[in-house]
Amino acid sequence: MELTRKTLAKYFDHTFLKAYATEDDLRKLCNEAKEIGAAMVAINPEWIEFCKKELAGTDVHVGGAVSFPLGQTGLKNKLDECHNCIEAGADEIDYVINVGRAKMHDWDWIRNEMEQLTKLCHDNGKIIKVIFENCYLEKDEIRQLALIAKDVKPDFIKTSTGFGTGGAKVEDVKLMVDTVEGEVKVKAAGGIRTWEACKAMIEAGAQRIGTSSSLKILEGFDQQ
Repeated sequence: MELTRKTLAKYFDHTFLKAYATEDDLRKLCNEAKEIGAAMVAINPEWIEFCKKELAGTDVHVGGAVSFPLGQTGLKNKLDECHNCIEAGADEIDYVINVGRAKMHDWDWIRNEMEQLTKLCHDNGKIIKVIFENCYLEKDEIRQLALIAKDVKPDFIKTSTGFGTGGAKVEDVKLMVDTVEGEVKVKAAGGIRTWEACKAMIEAGAQRIGTSSSLKILEGFDQQ
């Protein structure tokens, strides 16, 4: 399919996850998302109800970030937070895995966490994305996480929070895409600020792009 400005915008999870977010920031984010036709706004749970109202009558989804950005809140708290996001009106959930458990190769723990959160979202008709935070992982660990996801079947696996020591890498997107073999989609996020970087992620197989630079990327696309 040929990429147009409209279809490119539908890749974007238009993002504002800063600690200093205000109503003005989130209103601006929602207005931009409506204007370009983004897939989703990616926000902290505090702002779900606000953004849901701002985006009423549009097809732009509201996405809540769960256990963000460290993933170290424990499964019960993640489930509670996920449930609260859904109750507030979230259409999609992006949660951070327990990276320490992945580094310990405690794959049963990771699988259980993924299964329970995926079930909660899918039982409520919501999309779920699993954030790996690849900057802290070896390639074999990324592959093992992707294999678990291939079996559990969340909607997306995702490269990064954007708050770690590194963001999305083309080689990691390719690894994730190749490993899940079409059973799960891949979202690239973290440090994607130009059309060239975005294009490389899409060509590697990413089906969502998490970015706070959606407008800048579209400008680059228009100028090519």
